[in-house]
Amino acid sequence: MDFALTEEQEAIQEMARRFAADELAPHAGEWDEKKHFPVDVIRRSAELGLAGIYTSDDVGGSGLGRLDAALVFEALSEGCVSTAAYISIHNMCAWMIDRFGSEDLRRKYCPRLTSMEMLSSYCLTEPGSGSDAAALKTKAVRDGDEYVLNGSKAFISGAGVSDLYVVMVRTGGDGPKGVSTVLVEKDAPGLSFGANERKMGWNSQPTAIVTFEDCRIPVANRVGEEGDGFRFAMMGLDGGRLNIAACSLGAANAALRAALDYANERRAFGKRLNEQQALQFKLADMATELEAARVMLYQAAWKLDRKTPDATRFCAMAKRLVTDRGFDIVNEALQLHGGYGYLRDYPLERMLRDVRVHQILEGTNEIMRVIVARDLLKDYQA
Repeated sequence: MDFALTEEQEAIQEMARRFAADELAPHAGEWDEKKHFPVDVIRRSAELGLAGIYTSDDVGGSGLGRLDAALVFEALSEGCVSTAAYISIHNMCAWMIDRFGSEDLRRKYCPRLTSMEMLSSYCLTEPGSGSDAAALKTKAVRDGDEYVLNGSKAFISGAGVSDLYVVMVRTGGDGPKGVSTVLVEKDAPGLSFGANERKMGWNSQPTAIVTFEDCRIPVANRVGEEGDGFRFAMMGLDGGRLNIAACSLGAANAALRAALDYANERRAFGKRLNEQQALQFKLADMATELEAARVMLYQAAWKLDRKTPDATRFCAMAKRLVTDRGFDIVNEALQLHGGYGYLRDYPLERMLRDVRVHQILEGTNEIMRVIVARDLLKDYQA
């Protein structure tokens, strides 16, 4: 058992931290305030290989693993949680095409995604199906060499700006076996977008409804075979859950540092806050919870890299634990700042708003418990 990062991993982490410190952190507050999607900065991340972290190198990806990706998104989120989260979604889309797409699709799209010539969005959730993803209604009916799509997707990050949409559609009967994956370009006839949602957080990326009205795409844009889409979606979410957990971890790390700095500067009752034993205990608990969450995340990523039989369970466990603990640590850091933590002059209220959604997306934390319990109890079922 070796908990040490390799020299390469340390270098990757440091590179991502520098990018976060130089390109994300100085502007994160303004992006949040103005609801600005920093496409130019996001595209600069591709120059560092961060647009296809675990996409194959023969199509422009970095060919790294899930633990490497966790290190990257943890580091990026110390600068801006919302922007890092969008980059993580883009990575998931590129990987799905690389992993499951035909050679033609890989060659057509992956180099443009890993360079961020094209930005991408992942479309699974619908207005009437969130946690019950297999109940999706968006249909794709074959018409010769084309599919005709009708339906809508909800809460889609990057909607209206992204150039390519990885969409789960129903090509067969009810349930997961009737779901397929298709690729829809932004200029496809019949594709439209709703207004940007008014959100609590994640304001540096647009979120909107994606609507398909007799939207025509080539059958060649199907990823894999008909009926394989739900399996692809769930496999994509294993990694997506680790990425979003890493975003919570990065925010928690930044929040703890802010709390330590503030406790060293602020004085109350004649001494610094960090000389008050009650607050020392709180800081100690925050640091302990942070390290426990980090070990859980890294272990799950290690398992996913090695495709262990329990990898999906550990991804769900890590997503639940890390996003819960991440939110708690940011919240405690805000509390330690008192009234100042509630002001937008400090970054903590933005961090809190941004990490809150991590307990909901990529499968709610309640669904994570369902996944874990189902796997734990599978040998006991008749």
